[in-house]
Order: sequence, then structure tokens, then C-alpha cells
Amino acid sequence: MQFLEHVTIRNIERELICPACKELFTHPLILPCQHSICHKCVKELLLTVDDSFNDVGSDNSNQSSPRLRLPSPSVDKIDRISRPGWKRNSLTPRTTTFPCPGCEHDVDLGERGISGLFRNFTLETIVERYRQAARAATAIMCDLCKPPPQESTKSCLDCSASYCNECFKIYHPWGTVKAQHEYVGPTTNFRPKILMCPEHETERINMYCELCRRPVCHLCKLGGNHSNHRVTTMSSAYKTLKEKLSKDIDYLIGKESQVKSQISELNLLMKETECNGERAKEEAITHFEKLFEVLEERKSSVLKAIDASKKLRLDKFQTQMEEYQGLLENSGLVGYAQEVLKETDQSCFVQTAKQLHLRIQKATESLKSFRPAAQTSFEDYVVNTSKQTELLGELSFFSSGVDVPEINEEESRVYNNALISWHHPEKDKADSYVLEYRKINRDEEMLSWNETEVCGTSKMISELDNNCNYAFRVRAYKGSICSPCSRELILHTPPAPVFSFLFDEKCGYNNEHLLLNLKRDRVESRAGFNLLLSADRIQVGYYTSLDYIIGDTGITKGKHFWAFRVEPYSYLVKVGVASSDKLQEWLRSPRDAVSPRYEQDSGHDSGSEDASFDSSQPFTLVTIGMKKFFIPKSPTSSNEPENRVLPMPTTIGIFLDYDKGKVGFYDMDHMKCLYERQVDCSHTMYPAFALMGSGGIQLEEPITAKYLEYQKDM
Repeated sequence: MQFLEHVTIRNIERELICPACKELFTHPLILPCQHSICHKCVKELLLTVDDSFNDVGSDNSNQSSPRLRLPSPSVDKIDRISRPGWKRNSLTPRTTTFPCPGCEHDVDLGERGISGLFRNFTLETIVERYRQAARAATAIMCDLCKPPPQESTKSCLDCSASYCNECFKIYHPWGTVKAQHEYVGPTTNFRPKILMCPEHETERINMYCELCRRPVCHLCKLGGNHSNHRVTTMSSAYKTLKEKLSKDIDYLIGKESQVKSQISELNLLMKETECNGERAKEEAITHFEKLFEVLEERKSSVLKAIDASKKLRLDKFQTQMEEYQGLLENSGLVGYAQEVLKETDQSCFVQTAKQLHLRIQKATESLKSFRPAAQTSFEDYVVNTSKQTELLGELSFFSSGVDVPEINEEESRVYNNALISWHHPEKDKADSYVLEYRKINRDEEMLSWNETEVCGTSKMISELDNNCNYAFRVRAYKGSICSPCSRELILHTPPAPVFSFLFDEKCGYNNEHLLLNLKRDRVESRAGFNLLLSADRIQVGYYTSLDYIIGDTGITKGKHFWAFRVEPYSYLVKVGVASSDKLQEWLRSPRDAVSPRYEQDSGHDSGSEDASFDSSQPFTLVTIGMKKFFIPKSPTSSNEPENRVLPMPTTIGIFLDYDKGKVGFYDMDHMKCLYERQVDCSHTMYPAFALMGSGGIQLEEPITAKYLEYQKDM
């Protein structure tokens, strides 16, 4: 015990700090990953993750992050989320998964949420002892004294209160039940005498699940979540774990000299690292100074060449200008010729005039076809540094065999958040990665890179601006060696926040023709037996009707964006938006809605489309099918079939600006608007879909993630 004698309660502060709030634990809870976190921090983490989905309709993204110091949420929200048995309705997300601040792995609290977690009373007691040691002379006052209160001498664990001697005698008189209460020295940390099961609140804990590594009651074992797990008695678990912990502590105590030796070695390594780091900086500075010298030399050479060319051109222009000034009256050549004309001696005149006449003729011709003596453009002297800039951008340390990771473009995507995935050769697995990203302004101006360290091969980046280009790149670290950066991936964010919804299984849903999965994020249309049974009616003018399905959430204001995939085998699918009153009309009389004269692409009766192109309708649907995207007719563009038929994008996005009454259809692969038109938004607008024949629609995961609950047994 010699080693422990030097370890006071003050020396273990780092073990008593919550990884979320970075303060001493307050009512710590044990997460499924066995890390502890404050009770209030768990609530705040859940609310933070919850709000990051709930705020998708707002133009301002959530600024809080589970990795950082968390703001305090409102009391009513905390009370609501911590209430046992609290559940949300079908249109409200239920978030029970969040990243543990200690290990950064996702933990799922399950159906019971916070109420299913154990309180870490042992850690709480140690924190209280630390607080008492830290405040030393600060006394705990009696809770029952009349002002001024006296210093307490003992605390009752049954009453959860502290008493002075007089008050303790008054409230715990001899011969009463309270006289049998258990009391300890003054404390502010009160813990229950018996640990009860969070799932079965009337049952005490008496067993330990070896698989889940948590205490359970007999009901948990009989018919609960631990019925098929291996359990042991609490006394046996206590004995086993205490023996292991004691043995490990004794081992550490016995290795005190070895620990001190290793600490000394670490100090030497730190000093060596400091020296080597400074030496590496000096070498790097030397290399860059050599580059600067080369650049300065090239800069001087280029500038001299430009100056020489400039001087030569200016000299030519000066000479030409002097010649033209000589053509002016009473100056230069003209003045000289005028003086020659005054010569009366014929022989002398002819002798001089012949050469002069040639010069005059040459000047006259130059006036008829004026040509500058030199060029003013220096486009031949523009320095091309694109290749060198690219090479300098890849300038890095010698990788020592660490390959460059490659970003997977197919698995990387961007909505409100960006999911960036990359892969690295298994033979050269890196210890960690650094993902860099930056925003590219519309004038192609590059902002500084943001960096985030990642242990895996994917990362979610949040708080991205709408309708902006972002560049992403990643580099690998193996030990202290860094690989060069990967090739940059440019992604464009949607023009508006993501609008979350699922398919509505009640309003207009035809379960005879449509098949909706349990998650309500995928719908299929099957042209099968029911269609064959009604085929005889086709002979009497019956038209196969569209089967409609809509989103379960309406839009009444703001800008919204959602995306989906249409299966390549789909025969005919219509997608877009529709108002609540128009949907009622369609769902009441579906046959009328598919009349040959009713063209839903243009939003009006096709028989009068020339007069109604500009009219704003309460719906807009475009047709997709047979791997094609059909652009509706428009008076402002060519209506030839070859111009209206485009290849079907892999993923299609819809942007609705409710306030301006405008809807656009996007190719998500390139974030390019394929078609845009006005729409009447005087009523509640819904995402609308219609299918005929075989077909399928799959909502994109970021659209449905707000609502979906992924269960292990599904």
C-alpha cells in the first residue's frame, strides 16, 4: 500500500471529469459502452441530436455539437424527454442514439431511454469525497435548523438530510422507527440503500448479466431482454470483479519503480521529440527557402523579359508617333517639303524633290492603312503556374509507404450534412485520418481548410450552407507519418434545407395496387393479377388509373428540398407537389384525373395548353419512366421530343419555395435544375407521387432519417 499512500483524493481529478461538459460529474449515468456521463449531459446530447434533425426546416443550422460544451436546453424539454414511458407521435422523431463523448461510438438507449440507465453511485460518492477534500474548511450546514443554521454533525441516508446534534435528536427520537435510520458523517451525496431495476422499478437488483455487463433483476432474466443471456448472482459477480480489480491494483502498486522508470523515459522522449521537432522545422524552413530562391530567380527573369518587351514596343510606338507628327503642317516632313517647293532653280529642285517625293508617297500610303508599330497585348507573357500550383498543393512529407486514401464518390453525398467516405488498402491500414473541407465561393475564391480527425473511413460534416460548393480531401496518418492528400471531391449542397417525411399509409393509399414497406420510405406498384381481372373493361374505354401516394407532412411556408430514387424498371411514375384541395379532388375521382385530355405535367387541361402555359396551378407533376425524364411542354423552349426527353437521373431532387410559389426538379448527381415552374401555394402543399404499371420509389435516407427507428430485430 506504499504507492497508494502518496495518492490523495486530490490527485484523481482527471478521472472525475465528465467527457461532455468537462466538469466534475453530477449524477453520473452508466452508458451501454460502460462510460459514465452526467445525467443532464445525456439529456442535452439527446436534445442536440434531436434538434439537428428537427431544425431542417429552418435556414439556420444547429450550432451545437455533441463533441463540444453543450448549451442548456429548456426545462420543459428536459422534463418531457426524461419522463418514463415518453413517446412521440408518428410525425415526431424519436432519438435514442447519440455518440458517446468518451469513446465516440454510437450508443443506443433503447425504448426506455434515459430511464433505462443505471446511476453510478460509486463514482458519485468518490466525486463527493473529492469535493469535500477540495473545499476542506467548508462545512455542511444543518438542513432543519432555524436561521442561522448550525454546522451539521451527521447525515441520515433514509431522510436524505443533514442534521446538527440537536435537530437529529428532535427528528429521530428514541423508541420510534426513525431512530433505526442509518446515518453517516456530514455529506451532500445521498444514495439509495437498495439498487432498483430501471426496467422493473419495484424489483431490486440481484443478478449480473455477463453478456451486457450490467446488473439485472429476476424479471429481466425470466421474460425480459436478458432471458437468453448468461447471468450470475450479484454476490458472485461482486466477489469476482473485486478480486480482479484488487489483483490489478496490487500489480500496479508492485510496479511502482517500473512506473517511475517509464515516467522518466517518457520525459526523455518528450525532450527528444521537442529537439527533433525543432530540427525538422529548421529543415523544412531550409527547403522552403530554397523554393523561395528559385521562385525569386524566376520572378526576376520573367519581370526582366516583360520590361524588355515593353521598352522595345514603346520605342517603336515613339518612333511611329514622331513620324506621324512630321506629317503635320509646318513641322517635320511637311514643313521641309514646303520649303523645297520654294526652290526656283529647276536643276536643284529636281535633285532634291525626287527623294522627298518618295517619302511623301510612303507617308500618304501609311495614312490610308494605319497599322500600329507594335502590339499592346502581353498575353504571350502570362505565366502559367497551374501545374506548379498543383504540385505545390500536394507538397508533403515523405510518406514512407503510406498510400494516399481515395474518396468514394458513390458513397459520399451531401444534403444539409455531408457524408464523406473513403477507402484505404488493407495492407497499409492507417492509424487515423484527417478530413479537410472548405467552401468555394461563387467567384471561385477558396477559403481556408477546416480539419477534423477521424478514426474510421467515413465522417459526417454538419453546418453546411445551402446552395454552395464544398471541396473535400483526406489524408492518412500512420504513427507520425502523413500521406499526401487525396484528390479533391467537389459537392454541391441543395438549394434549401432537407424536408423530412415518410409515405402516408392512410391518405389515398391503395394497398391493392401499392406495396409500402414497414419503414414507409419505399413504395412499389405491381401490375399483376388485379390489372388482368379488370382488363375486359379496357374494350369499353376504361383507362388504367394512376395510384397516388403522398408525404405524411405538409408545407405551409419556407424553402424545402427532398430527394428520392425511381427504380430503373419503372414504367410510369409522376412526381412533384400538390395542394391539399387538389389531392382531395384526385383521390375522390381518380378516373377523371387520368383522362386523355388531362395533362398533369403542365398543370392544366392539355386541350387549352396554349392559352394556359403561364397560369399558376395548385400542383406540378413531371413524368418519369422507362429510364427517361420527360420535361413538360413550355412556350419558352423547344417542345421537340428530342429536347424534352432526358436520361433519368440516379437520384431526383425537388425544391419547393412556398413563399415565392416556385417548384424545381433537380438532377442530384450534378445538383442541376432540369425543370422549374410556378405553382399556386395558397393551400398546404404535399410531396405527391403517382405510379402506373410496375414501378418503385425509394426516399433518400437523409429525408427519412428524422423519423425512422432502426430496430435490431427488423
